[in-house]
Amino acid sequence: MTIKVGDPIPSMKVFIAAPDGPKEVGTEELFGKGKVVMFGVPGAFTPTCSAKHLPGFVEHADAFRAKGVDRIICMAVNDAFVMSAWAKDQGVGDKIVMLADGSGTFTKALGLELDLVPRGLGVRCQRFALVTQDGRVTHLAVEPPGGFDVSRAEAILKVV
Repeated sequence: MTIKVGDPIPSMKVFIAAPDGPKEVGTEELFGKGKVVMFGVPGAFTPTCSAKHLPGFVEHADAFRAKGVDRIICMAVNDAFVMSAWAKDQGVGDKIVMLADGSGTFTKALGLELDLVPRGLGVRCQRFALVTQDGRVTHLAVEPPGGFDVSRAEAILKVV
């Protein structure tokens, strides 16, 4: 079942790409207090994700902060080493937390998995963005297959 507005973020351990390697953190630590924007992408280094989705959030990170967003998180079904390399490639710095959902367990807990097995890509994350306040979803935007409109940084800036 897909997470919806009003639902709490599932409580579980996840990994982020930290400067000194993968770091395990609880979702309570990432989402528990304040306003958080998280966007999910099908994969690091993929065309739309690298050319538009992640760069939009990097470019507008200061505007999100100015609107009271405490943390921006990028999630993909990739391991922390890939997410770290992608962050370096994209010049993310400390603007965005790179959440590595290598096994897709967090994606599945959110109900936002995307079966790309027939295309040789395995089970990935749908393209989406959500906003939370103190651990509860206040906005959710899931793209239709192939879409890139409702989850882009500019669209999410209008709802935070």
